[in-house]
Amino acid sequence: MVEVITDRKLVITGGAGFIGSNLSHELAPDNEVILLDNLFTGRVSNIRDLLALENVRFVEGSILDLPLLERLFEGVDYVFHHAAIGSVQHSVKDPLRTDEVNVRGTLNVLLAAKKKGVKKVIYASSSSVYGDTPVLPKVEDMMPNPLSPYGVSKLAGEYYCRVFTEVYGLATVSLRYFNVYGPRQDPASEYAAVIPKFIMKVMNGEPPVIYGDGEQTRDFIFVKDVVYANILMAVSDATGVFNIARGKGVTINELAHLIMDELGVKLSCKYTDPRPGDIRDSLADISRARDVGYTPRYELREGLKETIKWFRNEYDLAEGK
Repeated sequence: MVEVITDRKLVITGGAGFIGSNLSHELAPDNEVILLDNLFTGRVSNIRDLLALENVRFVEGSILDLPLLERLFEGVDYVFHHAAIGSVQHSVKDPLRTDEVNVRGTLNVLLAAKKKGVKKVIYASSSSVYGDTPVLPKVEDMMPNPLSPYGVSKLAGEYYCRVFTEVYGLATVSLRYFNVYGPRQDPASEYAAVIPKFIMKVMNGEPPVIYGDGEQTRDFIFVKDVVYANILMAVSDATGVFNIARGKGVTINELAHLIMDELGVKLSCKYTDPRPGDIRDSLADISRARDVGYTPRYELREGLKETIKWFRNEYDLAEGK
């Protein structure tokens, strides 16, 4: 069963970002939607086609501005909180700013939601809260052990969500995203994720750059499945923490070859030193989310096909280049 949200008033923080803009496109046709983004990593081009809609409002602003949040949350049913500094490597370089945005910003979102009577806050957390545990798959009730300021900040946000549910009665759900990929993911950023980086390099005839030996594993989840999870968790009675992933691991070496196969290109990967803060292996147990009705619909190869098609259109790159 595919859950839907219609005729509601919604706020999406980080609404011009990667996941936020995909969620915006799904929800905008049938709801009143406010998109909040400071455009630090978000891009207006991600939502430009939505701005002509009368029921969509874009606000350039920050989650650090509590009075702004209180104004925007007036009469709002659901808040999808995706605004964040979303990079492990960025957090290693600037932990203070990461804490300010990801922790205080989330607290501001919760304070405004409580004050304005929001029905539910859906919080974008991360598998980074687990750290590099040798026990796989990762289950929600495992002891967190984050290895980066980013992971710490996301865990703090989860704890704030739990407290606001238990102490103030604000319904919240924290979604621990594993490695999300798909259309509208920026490949150009210094902190870009692995799949858009690999796609762009291979499309341009350059070898993928792999940190470490490439045998580290990740649990990749297509962004449309993440959007589906957000909607499902919003309309369900579920609260608490949920892993959002496919529940299937793949090595970075395998990923590189999958992308090259889809593009019809053969290149030798370039290997370099592992990065600080990166974990070795990641694999989710998604049983808890399945109990609410979540089932990922996209296999990795299928999701990569859609992603590559989008990149070709967006960056005007020829087939097979």
